Amino acid sequence: MSHDAAPHLDFAGTTPYEDYVQADVLTHLQHTLSDDPGEMVFLVTTQVMELWFTVIVHEWETASRALSEDRVPAAIDALKRSVRELEALNSSWKPLGQLTPAQFNSYRDSLGEGSGFQSAMYRRMEFLLGDKSASMLVPHRGAPRVHAELEKALQQPSLYDEALRFLARRGFAVPSAVLERDPALKHEPSTEVEAVWAGIYADPDGHAEAVRLGEALTDVGELVWRWRNDHLVATRRAMGSKTGTGGSAGVAWLEKRARKNVFPELWTARSHV
Repeated sequence: MSHDAAPHLDFAGTTPYEDYVQADVLTHLQHTLSDDPGEMVFLVTTQVMELWFTVIVHEWETASRALSEDRVPAAIDALKRSVRELEALNSSWKPLGQLTPAQFNSYRDSLGEGSGFQSAMYRRMEFLLGDKSASMLVPHRGAPRVHAELEKALQQPSLYDEALRFLARRGFAVPSAVLERDPALKHEPSTEVEAVWAGIYADPDGHAEAVRLGEALTDVGELVWRWRNDHLVATRRAMGSKTGTGGSAGVAWLEKRARKNVFPELWTARSHV
């Protein structure tokens, strides 16, 4: 076959690329509500974020399932993929990160009561990280399928739950109160879990697999923290301390979120190694 042969151009219907990617659907989902050209950037960037949330949820669910089956290499592979995806997600703030108040105000009214905290897929991300809250299902009562998916995610063990259960099966002294707690409740920091991670990190040769898992989770936690901080900075630049869309406290609420560590004992344990 000639290396300079022209690609196949004639198809009976849509192209195989379109059939697989659904590009025509994706590129016609943008319906701006103002005349401001900046709204298109805001809308597309937000939609891109939703797609990254979707694939990250897929990776963390894959990792959780693998940990529940003691397939640690598969879990770490999924976590490593999610790190690259989180980096791409965080880069999504760049088109929005330098909005002036006047630029944001030019189309802010188009959002109405819409707010990012209403994102169901982002909520599933938070649930997988162990930040559970039944009250966060309330905004989705009018969408039965979405509500059911969130309810299921609320009741299932988080990614961190599965990591701690795995450590317990390997003989580490994870307390029964942590292992047997209601998975629909938020994970609360535990000095006993902190001691488990400190012991693991104090003997990296003896606990190499657990250290690799801990570092993969730490990479995820770091990038989630960076996501929250980038969100905070972008919001502070665009609207200062005004009330956020959807009635939230805006910057004050984001500052509170940014102070929280994901997988907290993995961070505090390092002070005891």
